[in-house]
Amino acid sequence: MSIHSSNGRQEPFRAVLGFVFRYWARRPATSAGIVGAVTLMTVANLFVPVFSGHLVDAIALGGPDAVAGALQALGSIVAVGLIAVAFRLCGYLWITRLTLATMRDVAQESFARLQRFSTDWHANNFAGSTVRKISRGMWAIDLLTDTLLIALLPSLVVLFGTTVLLAWRWPLMGLIVLIGALVYVGLTLALTLWFVAPAARLANAWDTRLGGALADAISCNPVVKAFGAEAREDGRLAQVLTRWRHRTRRTWIRGTFAHCAEDGVLIALHAAVIGFVIWLWTQGEASPGDVTFVLTSYALVHGYLYEVGQYVHNLQRSVNDMEELVAMHALPFGVADRAGAHAVRVERGEIDFDDVTFHYAGHDTPLYRDFSLRIEAGEKVGLVGRSGSGKTTFIKLIQRLYDVTDGRITIDGTDIAGVTQASLRANIAIVQQEPVLFHRSLAENIAYARPGASMAEIEHAAKLANAHDFIIRMPKGYGTLVGERGVKLSGGERQRVALARAFLADAPILILDEATSSLDSESEALIQQAIERLMQGRTTIVVAHRLSTVRAMDRILVFDRGRVVEEGNHDALRAKPDGAYKALFDRQVSELGKTLVA
Repeated sequence: MSIHSSNGRQEPFRAVLGFVFRYWARRPATSAGIVGAVTLMTVANLFVPVFSGHLVDAIALGGPDAVAGALQALGSIVAVGLIAVAFRLCGYLWITRLTLATMRDVAQESFARLQRFSTDWHANNFAGSTVRKISRGMWAIDLLTDTLLIALLPSLVVLFGTTVLLAWRWPLMGLIVLIGALVYVGLTLALTLWFVAPAARLANAWDTRLGGALADAISCNPVVKAFGAEAREDGRLAQVLTRWRHRTRRTWIRGTFAHCAEDGVLIALHAAVIGFVIWLWTQGEASPGDVTFVLTSYALVHGYLYEVGQYVHNLQRSVNDMEELVAMHALPFGVADRAGAHAVRVERGEIDFDDVTFHYAGHDTPLYRDFSLRIEAGEKVGLVGRSGSGKTTFIKLIQRLYDVTDGRITIDGTDIAGVTQASLRANIAIVQQEPVLFHRSLAENIAYARPGASMAEIEHAAKLANAHDFIIRMPKGYGTLVGERGVKLSGGERQRVALARAFLADAPILILDEATSSLDSESEALIQQAIERLMQGRTTIVVAHRLSTVRAMDRILVFDRGRVVEEGNHDALRAKPDGAYKALFDRQVSELGKTLVA
């Protein structure tokens, strides 16, 4: 049965340990081999105090057999030492294999989940914070694995084995060690789980915020420089660092107090064991070899107990470091492929909204209610309207970035909810208003639409997009790196690379999100030529912010609050005296005229 905290989340230790154990279960032979090797290594070490006692007794008794007895005890100590080393080598090699495989799987699957989260999730989370959660959690797996298998497992074997050996000879001695060990471990767990861990959890949350704040400021450095806001950003980060320092300081101080309390229990246990063995010796119930056995055994127990405290703290730290990563794995995908979803290949590109109702999460009022619309195959359609009227949502629903609340959307008669998202989007080429490029070569960015494309196909697509000429003038041509998000290129160059990507995709449906806004006239002309070539033979949807770009469309849809209030071509809509499109167009013409006069 799961343990839950007061806020409804699964208890962190249970959640994190269950998460890691599921990955270990993928490699049962390796995991079992590690447990077996580490246990046998520790058991071998338990017999060193026994044979050390025999060695002292042989020397103390003297006589003709003293040397033989001492050498036999020494040989036994060497033998168990070599056995322990052999098992340690096997165990550590297997742990290395298991840890690296687990870290790789977690990183790979975390990235895969991250890629499939909704656009809303990505919009609401800092990229820097998300990267920090994954990297911190991945490395915490290394610490957690070492803590559980190399540290805590041998410690438990030593405590149990030593208690049994001491109790076999002196039951009361075994009871003293057992009670002391239980008190120490119980205190350590209590302090760690309920005193240190809550503070560490808050410190990690601020560590994540710190990563997000750094990434946000660094990625927006051009804006910082543009407004001379370096000092302002310094102050903003200083506020985050102050909170981070306060939370981290509290965690470290609590850890220090916890260590001191644990040391006090160890001192008391040490005094009890040494005092009791001295009393046994004075009563004649313990030989010098027995005293050596007890002292050596307790030294072993003391060392492991002292380290148990550190191990539990390491366990707590690794669990805290993995909490956010594990929580991310528990989140549902915003949009998931249905069971049995099949790949789709769009031939014609007819799009049909059939009584679609849709509202965003957290909104009571639907944006679309019983919305129906058909776009014929090969038709060129422009979407216009004020901000928030539903244009962007319309194209996101076609891409199935969101699921409709009711009704359905079909392409060539196939409900897009029943096909795989990857195959659906492979049939849709989109050129965004602000194209996003990877910090990779120009060739790789263009080929992202079709990874197996040849260099000749990449160059052909670039020529169609009017991008080839500027690319070959770059220092390394198609091998030139474009910088993060394409920062080394101008806006027009980035847009032409995005168009080349769309040409290479050769998809039957094309979506253009005002690809010529915010560009100089020369770039706009080149891009407009490329767009005209790209639209040929495809179902095209153009989201227009400047109405001049939709004059040549077969049909213009005027959106207002999730409804199409007008539709027709440019001339027909301009002819309506009180039409919404005419009002929008006249306002833009008037604003343009004022700008030119100014």
